[in-house]
Amino acid sequence: MATIKDIAAKAGVSIATVSRVLNHDETLNVQEETKKRIFEAAEQLEYTLKVQKRRKKKLKIGVLYSYSPTEELEDPYYLCIRLAIENKLEEEGYRKVPISLQDTVETLAAVDGVICSGTFSKTMVEIIGSWGKPTVFIDSNPDISRFDAIKIDYDQAVRSIMDCFIEHGHTKIGFVGCQETDPDGRELQDERMVAIKKYLTEKGLYHPEYIKTGLFHAKYGYRLLKELYVENHLPTALFVANDSMAVGCYKAAYELGIKIPEDISIIGFNDIPTAKYMIPPLTTVRLYMEFMGEYAVRLLEERILGERELCVMVTVPTKLYERDSVKDIRERSKRHG
Repeated sequence: MATIKDIAAKAGVSIATVSRVLNHDETLNVQEETKKRIFEAAEQLEYTLKVQKRRKKKLKIGVLYSYSPTEELEDPYYLCIRLAIENKLEEEGYRKVPISLQDTVETLAAVDGVICSGTFSKTMVEIIGSWGKPTVFIDSNPDISRFDAIKIDYDQAVRSIMDCFIEHGHTKIGFVGCQETDPDGRELQDERMVAIKKYLTEKGLYHPEYIKTGLFHAKYGYRLLKELYVENHLPTALFVANDSMAVGCYKAAYELGIKIPEDISIIGFNDIPTAKYMIPPLTTVRLYMEFMGEYAVRLLEERILGERELCVMVTVPTKLYERDSVKDIRERSKRHG
């Protein structure tokens, strides 16, 4: 079983630094690149966060997911997070209690704390807050003054993708993403879209005609790439909001006779296990979903056991895995210039 010492050796940092990063010590002044190396090393070594053995209380943890089993299968991102949560609870001997928004203070009297995974509307958050339980949100940050939260650093992830495209000579950069609404009927803003628009606008490269949105399913990746083609707005580089959608884009490109990466470069998001087996292997962003699920349990323990009063937000870094779906077009541009 891997230890903190093993992670330190692999990441090239001190044991103390590894311990403080894994324990989300906000007083630690360390570069994001160092954090990424530590998370990556821990992931590769299959390190599991351990809870101090003095913690004997068998907690009852309520779990609330905003997505359906069908949506979970369409987007393995949430599946990985759920499994990480449930495996960690089982490992610690804690009881998992499935809950819903129909629960009340009375029905949740025996529950010690709540983990919420997914996207929640303002109305839903108010219901959750009314329960008066220590609560941690994964993938959203509804109110840092009241709840703990674990989020992906979308800004850092998007910048790494855009930098990769630009370094390979691309200026016609598009995005196939998702436009969802919450149960209150309000549109949910995709943080990737916000970061893309900001970044490309700064570079003078933002073109709304290269942007398409649907849902996080393969069929929408398929449909939206075909729309870009039919409308004659096909960019030379396309960021796809998740790898499942990228699979759909690959199929559409094949049917249209568009070669990847010769005609269009594609970068996905999530790094699902099959990404490296796609043809060509998909360049994509790795998310540390297992750590997000485990950290949720860890944060909740701290609040329940009285070790911390203030709420915290943990921002999890990402890593771009470059494979074969991005082409350097700088030489081609020179020849056509």
